[in-house]
This record gives sequence, structure tokens and C-alpha cells, in this order.
Amino acid sequence: MTKEIVNHAIKALLYEVVTEPKPGLVDPSNNGSHSDMDAFTFISSSLALEDYFIEAAKLGEQFQEADLTVLFQNLRKAGILAERQMFRATQGVNTHKGAIFALGIFVCAKSYADKNNLNVFSVIKQMCAGLVERDLKQVQHYTTVGATIYKQYGIAGAREMAESGYQVVEQIALPFLIRATGTTNQRLLDTLMKIAAEIPDTTFIKRSGGIDQLSWLKQAMQRYFELGGSKSPEGMQYLHELNDIFVAHNYTIGGCADILIVTVFMALEMEKLV
Repeated sequence: MTKEIVNHAIKALLYEVVTEPKPGLVDPSNNGSHSDMDAFTFISSSLALEDYFIEAAKLGEQFQEADLTVLFQNLRKAGILAERQMFRATQGVNTHKGAIFALGIFVCAKSYADKNNLNVFSVIKQMCAGLVERDLKQVQHYTTVGATIYKQYGIAGAREMAESGYQVVEQIALPFLIRATGTTNQRLLDTLMKIAAEIPDTTFIKRSGGIDQLSWLKQAMQRYFELGGSKSPEGMQYLHELNDIFVAHNYTIGGCADILIVTVFMALEMEKLV
């Protein structure tokens, strides 16, 4: 069971990076708004995280206490080591910090849920209970991007999604991916754009200088689907045009990419994606 979960985690990371064209994000044909990394950097980083996912799965499978927030704290310690492994593999480039957080939670929670015949999203909600309060509301010095944006705009980003049990995945992204048709690339592209239309991506907020451009991003995603999405030449051409805009303004939707990764992981676990 652990091996399959770990394989699906790594596969999810690799599926995300090879999906193209992704506006502002790294894919095999374009580095987007990330001059310090390319698809090869992501492959190296993905493989370097195998030990972390093995540990995350074992933590979930072996956990026997009643308080699942303790499991999350145990996972966080492993996540700190995983970040070091990532930076060693990429020569100091942050490729997967957000995915270490989100996908680590899913791997750990899925392992625990399978062992105890529970719903993975319910497990995550219990694991991450009180996370925003502990990490953001009680913090005096805001040093991370997520914390700074929370202070300025009240948007808690990745932590809030985790504390909700990733409702955006359970209720929106995963059902959308399962229903999506076409090639794997088409399905994942459309799912990414659906996610971008739904969540306030804190990496986009940081890069765009505030929340004003979020409405533009949502409208851009709606336009993509109006043009026919990934299955139409017009939709695909629009993504290339969007990438030019993203690169010109240094925009990225890295938070959406992280949500795509965990959505792909769950679809693989459910055998809704091969």
C-alpha cells in the first residue's frame, strides 16, 4: 500500500510539470515566469522527495493516537527535512515547497484513512484543525508569503484550504477532473484552469502586487472555457497568449499547480486517472 501511494505522489508531481501549456508555470516547452528553473529541475526535485513520501505514508499508517493534529505536527517535522532534500536536488531553487506541504498531507492522510477505513478529506480536516489560528493569527512577525498576505488581505491560502479539508479538491477540482474528457493533458489543463477560476492563489497575489488582479484572472479563465478550453485551437492559442501576459508581468499560479497535484494524486488513488 505504501509503495503505491508513494508512486502516485511522485507521478502526480511529474504529471503536473509535463502538462502544457500552463500560463506562467514551468512545462517542457516553457519556463513561464520562472527563470531559475525548468522541467528538468522539477523532475530532479520530484525524485528527491521519494523518501519524504515514504515517511509521510508510514507516519499515517502507524499513527495510533486520538488527536490527529499530533500526526500533522509529526508530518511537519518530516517536511522540514524534505525541503532540505529539495534544495539540495535543485541547487537552492524552490520548486516544490507548496507541494511538500499539500501533497505530504494527502499522502499521510490517505495512508491513515486507508488503514482505518475513513474518508481522507475528513482525516485532513482533523489533522489541520486550528492551523490558521496557530500559524497566522497568533504570529507577531510575518516572514512567509502566506503570512504576509494573510496580514494584508485576510486570505489564509494553503493553510486555510488544508484546515477546510481541501474542500476545493473534494467539491470542485476532483469531480471536475473525473468528469473531464480527452487526453490526459487536456483533462489536466482544463482542471488547472478550473482551479485558477476558483481559488485566491497567494502566489498570484504576491506576484501581481495585490488582490486587484484576481478578478482579471477569473475572467481570463472563464474566457478560456468560453473558447472551448483545451479541446479547441482557440482555447489553446489563448493559453499561449496568457503565458505571454503572465511572463511580461511576472505572474504565476503556483498555488493552483499545488492543488492540481493533490487532485491528480487523489484521481490516481481512485483509479480515475492512469
